[in-house]
Amino acid sequence: MTVRGVFPGRFQPFHLGHLEIVKWALEKVDELIIVIGTAQESHTIVNPFTAGERMIMIKSALIEEGVDMSRIYIVPVPDVLMNAVWVEYLKLYVPSFKYGISRNPLVIRLFRDAGYEVLIPPAFERDKYSSTKIRLLMMANDPSWRDRVPKAVARVIDEINGVERLREVSGVD
Repeated sequence: MTVRGVFPGRFQPFHLGHLEIVKWALEKVDELIIVIGTAQESHTIVNPFTAGERMIMIKSALIEEGVDMSRIYIVPVPDVLMNAVWVEYLKLYVPSFKYGISRNPLVIRLFRDAGYEVLIPPAFERDKYSSTKIRLLMMANDPSWRDRVPKAVARVIDEINGVERLREVSGVD
């Protein structure tokens, strides 16, 4: 039987810490379901990228890293605003899975309450690899954000004028 894990996140943007979690998870499961959460939202300070843009970022980064894509599912999932039913809702969008994979305390609790085992990955330089911090660097027009994301992700952000978009929606001059 194929053992699958589900790794949810907003990936705004997908960074090197996320990439390390994917590689870590693939040592524990046969297949990994990467769930792009808050799929319905884009063009905001907190969620600047569309679900489709995030799918391309993730796929491009994993291919560039040499990840076996036959072991990966990338599934966008819109929000449901009821935490108590979130796992049941998630199951409507993804293949069956054995493990939830997260460091987020709420997500861990929701998986456990729904009867799933949870794999908690190590914190891969969490102080450096934070999507919030990366977006702040982008809004400040600080090019060091590029050192925190896979090269493929930086290319996608450049192609979609992501820094300009984020600066515009944030009202930064």
